[in-house]
Amino acid sequence: MKTRLLSHPVLRQLLLDQPRKMLLGAALSALTVVAGMALLGLSGWFISATSIAGLASSTALAFDVFAPSAGIRLLAIGRTGTRYAERLLTHDATFAALAALRVRLFRRWSLPAAGHRLLRQPAKMLFRLTADIDALEALYLRLLVPVFAAICAALLAGLALAFLDLALGLVFAAWLLLGGGAIASLLLRRARRHAMVRSRALEQLRSGAIDLVAGQTDLAMAGRLGAQCQLLARTDQSLAATDIALQRLDASAGAAYGVLGSITLAGVVLASAALVDGQRIGVPAAALAVLVALTAMEPFAGLRRGALEAGRMLLALRRLDPRVAETALPPAAPASSGLRLEAVSAAHAGSQAAIVHGVSLVVAPGEKVALIGPSGAGKSTLLALAAREIAPLSGTLSAPRACLFTQRTELFQDSLRDNLRLADPGATDGQLWEALQAAGLEHEVRALTHGLDTPLGEGGLGLSGGQSRRLALARLFLHDAPLWLLDEATEALNAATASDVLRRLAERSSGRSLLIATHLRREAQLADRLLTLRHGRIVAEARRGTPAFDRALDGMRAD
Repeated sequence: MKTRLLSHPVLRQLLLDQPRKMLLGAALSALTVVAGMALLGLSGWFISATSIAGLASSTALAFDVFAPSAGIRLLAIGRTGTRYAERLLTHDATFAALAALRVRLFRRWSLPAAGHRLLRQPAKMLFRLTADIDALEALYLRLLVPVFAAICAALLAGLALAFLDLALGLVFAAWLLLGGGAIASLLLRRARRHAMVRSRALEQLRSGAIDLVAGQTDLAMAGRLGAQCQLLARTDQSLAATDIALQRLDASAGAAYGVLGSITLAGVVLASAALVDGQRIGVPAAALAVLVALTAMEPFAGLRRGALEAGRMLLALRRLDPRVAETALPPAAPASSGLRLEAVSAAHAGSQAAIVHGVSLVVAPGEKVALIGPSGAGKSTLLALAAREIAPLSGTLSAPRACLFTQRTELFQDSLRDNLRLADPGATDGQLWEALQAAGLEHEVRALTHGLDTPLGEGGLGLSGGQSRRLALARLFLHDAPLWLLDEATEALNAATASDVLRRLAERSSGRSLLIATHLRREAQLADRLLTLRHGRIVAEARRGTPAFDRALDGMRAD
């Protein structure tokens, strides 16, 4: 079990990102607890010893009040300092580790097929990136550190009592470890299912509320608005029920720790009284033992919150494991090597059923190649391979950095400038205007009141279809990629706009490779070579200037 936990990629990332800080933070936490116990114990001993010494003038004059009082001040100041340092160090280490884990997870979403999952389930992916990683914060801060501090407190308290009486110290330490650990373990087991249910219900409530707000018009038209509200109400009731169950478990655990603490204190009082009666220890030592016992259960009571949230942590580990463990693609090939596919087979994201079979293809630097054929022949899949959005099932793939330009225009609710800078975050306004001019959109943007600062709505709301496509074209021009991938780039555009877009593409693509997936003649005319695909295989090839090239163009759709 221990080996399996240590091999868990999420745990390794979390615990080994800042190992020194985490170990030092745990040590400071234990030192803070021990300092608190020592402070109360020494204070009790000092008050009792001072009272007894004051009964006679001879003992009062000989009693050293300076060393114990200095020790009390040292412990008080030290406890405050270690508590501050522990909080600062443990939280800094935890937040740094969680930030690194978020970066790693976000990078994994740029791997093959991950982007498709993100598009299909954006709310679920966002929940993984936020709530699930936030749940791991409690793993170290509220579970591992308190467990370590409680164990150290029990052992050191037992050691302190062992100096008074060996049997008392051993029994006391064993009692604390067994009793306090048993309550925490029982609470963890009983709360685990409720914590998992609560986490799932909270995710369903959030995603359902987003769907209700974003799709209320469609739900109302379909007559499902009331049903969606009822579903949210039932989810909210389930969430409230789990909250009540967890609160009851927390209260029960608190009562159990209170009873255990009272039994522990009573046992130490009786044992100390017997030792004093047998003249084996003095009254001040007995006061020290009683006060140490009074505080010894406090660290174990601090385990309650971690035990209550353990189910949420385990669920987060289970959800994040497959995403963090995904292997990375090899780096992009240099631009001088072009695009190379050798006996490549590929499938749709998340499927193992190949739709491209043993395709070998070379696109030299600066060459323009068009993939033609009926719908479903595998054209878009080959482009996805070249864009490194999916990984091949078999064969080898070597692809330079590429930029994909499709019939779908991905614009966001942001300024026009920031939508352009997605292609080049460091682009200056001059470069942005140059790209807009090359795309034929400069004059229209300059006519807008706010120019580049013009806010766009969700999906580019505020621009016409042609303007959106030209904005995407300008973004393509800003992207410094040696390979451009065009997937039905002018579909749904009128003939004049399409011709203008293709002309501008041809002008700006000099020196770059083009791989075009199309069934339109106007797009295929950009190519130097035509490859015909059928059923996932290349069945014909034609070069510009040959009769086969002209026949292939004549057989394509004109608009």
